[in-house]
Amino acid sequence: MQSSTREIRWRLLLLLLRAFVIVLFLSFLFFVGVTGYFLTSSSSTPVPLPFTNTLEGYYLANNSWDGVEAVFETMNVFDALNPILLDPEQRIILDRRTGSVSTVGSSYEFQHRDFVVELKTNDDLVGYLVITTYSLSARLGVARAILLPIGMISFILALFLVVVSILLVRRFVNPLADVIYAARSVANGKFDTRIPTEGPQDLRSLAESFNEMASSLERNDRERRDMLADIAHELRTPLSVIRGRLEGIIDGIYTADGGQVSLALEQTYLLERLVDDLRLLTLAETRQLHFEKKNVDLAQLIQHSIEMFSAEAREKNISLSLEKGSGDFSAELDPQRTEQVIGNLIGNALRYIPENGKIWVVLEETAESIRVSVNDNGPGVTEDELPYLFDRFWRKDKSRARSAGGTGLGLAIAKQLIEAQGGIIGARNLPEGGLQVQVNFKTR
Repeated sequence: MQSSTREIRWRLLLLLLRAFVIVLFLSFLFFVGVTGYFLTSSSSTPVPLPFTNTLEGYYLANNSWDGVEAVFETMNVFDALNPILLDPEQRIILDRRTGSVSTVGSSYEFQHRDFVVELKTNDDLVGYLVITTYSLSARLGVARAILLPIGMISFILALFLVVVSILLVRRFVNPLADVIYAARSVANGKFDTRIPTEGPQDLRSLAESFNEMASSLERNDRERRDMLADIAHELRTPLSVIRGRLEGIIDGIYTADGGQVSLALEQTYLLERLVDDLRLLTLAETRQLHFEKKNVDLAQLIQHSIEMFSAEAREKNISLSLEKGSGDFSAELDPQRTEQVIGNLIGNALRYIPENGKIWVVLEETAESIRVSVNDNGPGVTEDELPYLFDRFWRKDKSRARSAGGTGLGLAIAKQLIEAQGGIIGARNLPEGGLQVQVNFKTR
């Protein structure tokens, strides 16, 4: 992982540095281009050259050009430019041209090749600086005088960008590289990949969201594998029975009478019920199941479900009753799906409690819901198994036969049907023993 992450970090760092270098290079080219434009221009437009500010500052400080020769002596770049300093009336104040015979105070006429710079203080024109010799060497001298500060600034800026790059690498590039590598790992099927939550708040939020997504994908993949294994296991038993009976009849081991055919047919019914339950569960989980909601009297619906199981309860000598308080037990529900849920809960209780047991359904009204509790005095479920009670193919007793234990999808279907109608279902062990499955239907 480290080598792959390191490669990603290097690529991100190179992209960052390349962006910085491009910005720095373009900035340098911009300054060079602007400087070259003004140096090759022969207009009298004011030019922001370094020595312009020096001369203007001298006049502002002395209120005259007296002694300005000292300024020119200190600026060696003027030696190659043959400059002339004029007053506002274009009279010569100082003539630095080689071999010039012009006198101070005489008038000067601007030539076509002259490079003229206006000198101003407080927006008042105080003179002109005329560069008469504008050869390539002179231009390079001026350019060198201007570009040297620009080069120093660019160098300092480059050092600053290196420091910024190092900080960005630690704060942004490294966490981002971890996210990229982890995303590739998850795309390759490694759903157990996690990344550390570090860096700025946004990157920490990204890492937390990524870890939650990876956990969800890992859980869904595990559930998918478990479901396929459970389906294969559930289908294998009835298919083996059917195959064994049919092969026995063909081989003459069993007689082809109604009893043997009935045993095989019974297994086909179990297969059909299993396939129907799987289809119903899939439709409910994907919210593709159609619900026809209407005003339902839950007390009447539960009483009808109890009557359907009363014969089975009498055979096992199990007490089955409904306890309800006063109030309005009407809610907007799908009556068929709701009765299926109540039937699953009562049937599940009948399946697992011993003879002479007791099942009682409690119907009560709360502030915002109607609560239905299916209680029994059976052995209950251990606390570590309660979280798996509504999972597919879960059975309290793994050794039970399929005919006695059902398909293992009843409670999973009940959970999906309740939640699809906006309700909540849960289970807990009763203090006095037994299991309670509680359903809350919202009324507001």
